[in-house]
Amino acid sequence: MTTADRQIERRWEQLHTWGPYGLLGIGVVLALASSGPVDIGTRWYAAWTLVGAALVLQLWWHGTCSRQPGGRRTPSLAGTGYYAVRWAIAFALTWLNPFFAFYAAAGYMDADETIPGRTWQRLALVASSVTVAGAQAGGMPFGSAVQWMVFLALLVTMSALQMVVAHLQEQEMRRSHERGDTIAELERTNTALQQALDENAALHAQLLVQAREAGVADERRRLAAEIHDTIAQGLTGIIAQLQVVAGAPDLTTARTHLDRASALARHSLGEARRSVQNLAPVALEHDGLPEALKNTVAEWGERTGVRAECTVTGTTEQLHDEVSATLLRIAQEALSNAARHARATRVGVTLSFLGDEVILDIRDDGQGFDPLALPERTDAGGFGLDGMRARAERIAGSLAVESEPGHGTALSARVPLVRHE
Repeated sequence: MTTADRQIERRWEQLHTWGPYGLLGIGVVLALASSGPVDIGTRWYAAWTLVGAALVLQLWWHGTCSRQPGGRRTPSLAGTGYYAVRWAIAFALTWLNPFFAFYAAAGYMDADETIPGRTWQRLALVASSVTVAGAQAGGMPFGSAVQWMVFLALLVTMSALQMVVAHLQEQEMRRSHERGDTIAELERTNTALQQALDENAALHAQLLVQAREAGVADERRRLAAEIHDTIAQGLTGIIAQLQVVAGAPDLTTARTHLDRASALARHSLGEARRSVQNLAPVALEHDGLPEALKNTVAEWGERTGVRAECTVTGTTEQLHDEVSATLLRIAQEALSNAARHARATRVGVTLSFLGDEVILDIRDDGQGFDPLALPERTDAGGFGLDGMRARAERIAGSLAVESEPGHGTALSARVPLVRHE
């Protein structure tokens, strides 16, 4: 309930409490002013007695029957008795002097608070209208037929008006209760909404923690893949060259492979330093993906002795660093797998720019394999196809592998074409 509503209820409570006293006082003053010496001497003894009885009744009622919170009383048998006695006193006073009808009008104010039952409340209003209409018709008892006609007309009119007013009050009271219920429901809804917001905030915080943990785990996997594709591959190449040196038939062959091992070592060192800085491939530091891919394929072919060709088709675009690094790492891993497992004599690498996507194809004529028979990782301790697929999916791409024992392998990575900012 708002402050304005509480103030209105307080004023209504004051009116119901002090209204009968005020109406009784008005009736006494007007009756005294309109009475002559004869009336004061002969009829006022009874009038004063009734006024005293009315005051005692009002004091008893307002002293013993407290109001509920909100300024209203619950209709009861005691309230019915109070209303009936007050009506009888007001009727008797109005019979003595019509101006006491002001006190009788108090019956219009609290019939709904004192008398239970809508029908009895309506009858109580009619009874109060009888007293007021009698006073307005010239006072009781009536001395002519005209007074009776005026009385009946006033009674019907006032009773009808009181019925209409009572009906409107009931509707307003019903709307007031409905508003109260609506407000209470809104408060419950707001409380539930606040609880939901608190739960959502807690869930959001939990999701942030989970997302942070997932990001950390993903970054760890990416770092592991970077190390695998750079340092591990470089060390593998160095070991392979040193093994050739160990079995070289002459010094020239040994020196050639030692030079290759030294070049691989320097390249791996550069990759390690670059990984520490931003984990981008060294080959992409000064060149775009097409040039870096061609150099990588050429160096791999020279190192392994396998015929390798790189072709670029479509309109060349300057790709985003992450896209370029992903495709170059996939190519390096595919070439490394071809060198270790395929026993190929020819490898072809094609980079295709197709408007909204980039496709990297690596094909070899090696011994092939059955993709369905592969373990989770194609090499002990390595990442193989799983690592390449994870790299492609990390930038919303995909990886497809086609191979058959004895018929080579074809690998295709498709990623969105995201231009360099």
